[in-house]
Amino acid sequence: MSGHVAVRRFPTLTVSTPRADVRQLAVGDAPVVSEIFADKLTRRWLSLPEESGQIDALAWCTEMAQERRDNGIGDHYGVIRREDEQLIGCLWTKRTDWAGRVTEVACAIAPGARGFGIAAEAVDALAIALILEHGFQRVELRTAPGNTASRRVAEKAGFTYEGLLRNAGYAYGGRVDLEVWSIVVADLR
Repeated sequence: MSGHVAVRRFPTLTVSTPRADVRQLAVGDAPVVSEIFADKLTRRWLSLPEESGQIDALAWCTEMAQERRDNGIGDHYGVIRREDEQLIGCLWTKRTDWAGRVTEVACAIAPGARGFGIAAEAVDALAIALILEHGFQRVELRTAPGNTASRRVAEKAGFTYEGLLRNAGYAYGGRVDLEVWSIVVADLR
């Protein structure tokens, strides 16, 4: 036995909730993705160094997403509001461990769509699909302690708080602790 786990391609998926569809991003989504990631509050909590420039939204929607899928480390998704078919947010999966069947999900929602619970709805649907349809055993959400909106998303999406990873990440302002939240197979039984 070699001890290596074959890299798997990240699964293609689309999920629906009563108010939104979650699907892979496409070229035409780039202008809205750019607006979402340019928002000051969103940038405050992204895991990017302060000196980083604007995210290349076209690359985010196309080659970066494709590279994540092909390398098996995650994917980039759009949250589409059903009532008007508008892209209102982004979800992405990262840090996928195929041996452990674990991945992490993150989200960013457009300012005008915040506060209505749609982020939690989309994160919950994505996590459930990854566990029930694609065999993941655990989906994590990590957030800086000061990011109360992300904490509320984790709580409303049914994730369980597990603890604090000290100095484990970074946000626009520098190094941060990270709260770890998870949903596991047993939570869905």
